[in-house]
Amino acid sequence: MINNVPKIKNIDSGQFFLIAGPCAIEGEEMAFKIAEKIVKITDKLRIPYIFKGSFKKANRSRIDSFTGIGDDKALNILSKISSSFNIPTLTDIHSEKDAQKAAEYADILQIPAFLVRQTDLIISAAKTGKIINLKKGQFMSPESMSFAVQKVIDCDNNNVWITDRGTQFGYSDLVVDFRGIPIMREIAPTVLDVTHSLQKPNQKSGVTGGTPHAISTLAMAGVASGVDGLFIETHFDPKNAKSDGANMLNINKLESLLNKLSQIRKVIN
Repeated sequence: MINNVPKIKNIDSGQFFLIAGPCAIEGEEMAFKIAEKIVKITDKLRIPYIFKGSFKKANRSRIDSFTGIGDDKALNILSKISSSFNIPTLTDIHSEKDAQKAAEYADILQIPAFLVRQTDLIISAAKTGKIINLKKGQFMSPESMSFAVQKVIDCDNNNVWITDRGTQFGYSDLVVDFRGIPIMREIAPTVLDVTHSLQKPNQKSGVTGGTPHAISTLAMAGVASGVDGLFIETHFDPKNAKSDGANMLNINKLESLLNKLSQIRKVIN
């Protein structure tokens, strides 16, 4: 459960928890700058916060897309952020060998949506003893996530979450069905990935598009539906981000959004 997250602050605030950061670790300076700003905002609003950053991107549309600055370098940056700000960190993994390596640096291991049916990957992650965040496949029903969660539990690890990132309709659109939130919350703590749910995948250019103007709408609906946490990728300069910039939130808009979401949370509580 969320209570088991190491280093997490404001756990007793009654707020949703926030997983936020850049899509990918592009460098130490940018990662620290983003973490510092979000820590200040979440401390002010008493929102439990987990820094997110991918140490590598293995599921890109094109072979020439940015994949990372080097595994060891990026993982070391995650570790430095955790110790410098005394906050937990999350990163995604794509292979069994990634699991043990990333577990040495991050507090939470995330299984990407496209890989959430990969049993060996889930088992490798679960056996690290870390919290496992399972992204719901765009092709999966809310109910079917119970099987992925059970794989983690069967490895004697009860620290498992589900993150919804929308369901794919047609070839280039994702839709969040909020009827699934209470279903998944019966299975495990549930997070709504606001920014990836607004992607426009499979564009002709090979670069994923997005509709970031809808971030606020989707986030408000998520909090109103009772999600345990929100997942938001953010950047100081989304247009020049090296991964998923088209659906990111400009970090300068984060505080006003979180303030609004905090008020909604207080009302529904």
